[in-house]
Amino acid sequence: MQELHDAPLAPLTTFRLGGPATRLVTATTDAEVIAAVREADAAGTPLLIVGGGSNLVIGDKGFEGTALRIATPGCELTGTRLELAAGEVWSDAVARTVAAGLAGIECLAGIPGSAGATPIQNVGAYGQEVSSTITEVIAYDRRAGETVTLAAEECAFSYRHSRFKADPDRYVVLRVRFELEDADGLSAPLKYAETARALGVGPGDRVPLADARETVLTLRAGKGMVLDAEDHDTWSAGSFFTNPILTDADFAAFHARVKERLGEGAEPPAYPAGQGHTKTSAAWLIDKAGFTKGYGSGPARISTKHTLALTNRGEATTEDLLALAREVVAGVRDAFGVTLVNEPVMVGVGL
Repeated sequence: MQELHDAPLAPLTTFRLGGPATRLVTATTDAEVIAAVREADAAGTPLLIVGGGSNLVIGDKGFEGTALRIATPGCELTGTRLELAAGEVWSDAVARTVAAGLAGIECLAGIPGSAGATPIQNVGAYGQEVSSTITEVIAYDRRAGETVTLAAEECAFSYRHSRFKADPDRYVVLRVRFELEDADGLSAPLKYAETARALGVGPGDRVPLADARETVLTLRAGKGMVLDAEDHDTWSAGSFFTNPILTDADFAAFHARVKERLGEGAEPPAYPAGQGHTKTSAAWLIDKAGFTKGYGSGPARISTKHTLALTNRGEATTEDLLALAREVVAGVRDAFGVTLVNEPVMVGVGL
């Protein structure tokens, strides 16, 4: 294992923000991951797991403890079964499945980060979520001190949530297994209207896998959601806030606030989210509360391409970013009575 002390963490995150770790260990095998976790736990040392760094907001003071960077490679396709090591680059894995003619994760193309993070967040975009194809997650259980295999139904997947996210100090994901579909080179049925429109088909239709992937990559790039070192709109964590899921009563109150603020003809986005609940759009809320694309005058601003992304324009600090996030949260709450929740993991800081 590679070991560094007083090691910068900012270069390991897509925000390019945050102070150093007391100690940074890079593990390239499952055995090294487990050994590093056990060592930290035995010593009572705080432990920070770092994968692709696309979902981390690290405080300017850094992290006092051991940061464990999981860089385990491994992508194995057997028929329609896919197994990924936690350190495998997610976007590369998606490209391989598309090239192999397998459907199920093609609309998750271009999402930055590593495979091990996908079950934690139940990563999803453009009508697909990893929970629909994950069959098992192999993880190190820090409480039991052993490696465990959790079936999908044991992972408690829900919208951007899972058993792993609910208990972040217990499990370290080592490998993820998926069951994909051989649909003769076609995608899974398209569920997202924007993707279907871009492809000139209707929701529920299938298209060639490569077309689905390329279309999603184009859509994501247009919103600054595909990493590009030269484009500061991509110096972000992607969507900074989750889409609010409201009870029927809360949605009725929200609906009334919308009409009061925007006029009787105004209708907020509304999507079914299980019995008694409705999901609305965080991006819509942010925009209608007055935080439009490019909002801000400091080194942290809203993306010029998408209101849901907060960005580092090159000289920002984490506190600059958090000040902007808090301003957006307060503004949306004041305007519509809805409190936005951050999607990235906060390390040593909070909203």
